[in-house]
Formats: sequence, C-alpha cells, structure tokens
Amino acid sequence: MNCKVLIMIMEKIKKAIESSGRTRYQIWQDTGVSQTVLHRIINGGTCSIETLDILLKYFNIELIQKKQKKNKRSNRNGRRHN
Repeated sequence: MNCKVLIMIMEKIKKAIESSGRTRYQIWQDTGVSQTVLHRIINGGTCSIETLDILLKYFNIELIQKKQKKNKRSNRNGRRHN
C-alpha cells in the first residue's frame, strides 16, 4: 500500500474517532480494538491493516480510488498530440 494513501486513511479514521462523540472505551466495546491502539491512532500512530478494516467498517468509511488523469500521449518524435 502506498505510504501517502495509508496516511490519508489514518487521518480519516482519526477524524472519525474524534468527531464521533464516542469515547475510546465505547469504540473498544463495539469493535474490540483496544483503547491503546485507538489512542495511538489519535496521536498520529499506525495500526494493522486488520484494525484499519474494522474501523473503516465501524465508522462506515468507504474508500474510493480516484481515476488518475491521463497524460497526453507523445508521438514517435516526442511531440505531444493535442
């Protein structure tokens, strides 16, 4: 997984935790993700892919891959087609 993508996902989960109005204790009770791990996420740390998956589902966060813009193709002479 791309490092930038992982950072973006962790930030989304962090924001979801903070804005949920739930305590770490409540989230732990609902998900089984320890309060220590939740604390680590809130403070900029990481967690396992399995934990990410649990929290994404819990907070109903859907990851959608954006289509990359295609570069204009070059012809054989190195000139770009318009």
